[in-house]
Amino acid sequence: MNLSEKLARNLRTRRGQQTQDAFARKLGISRATLTRLESASQNTTLKTLDQITKNLRCDVGDLFK
Repeated sequence: MNLSEKLARNLRTRRGQQTQDAFARKLGISRATLTRLESASQNTTLKTLDQITKNLRCDVGDLFK
């Protein structure tokens, strides 16, 4: 499993039953970006990772476990 797939799986797990719209707002990213990240079809930037980790209150490493 590559890093994009690990991130995708972790984001889907953390989203749970929330809609993509609600979770994207929580993360501070667009729904379209979340959709691409959850499907592992887009690599993310450090800026986006920083935004996500701040809003989830976790470390970057936590997103790739």
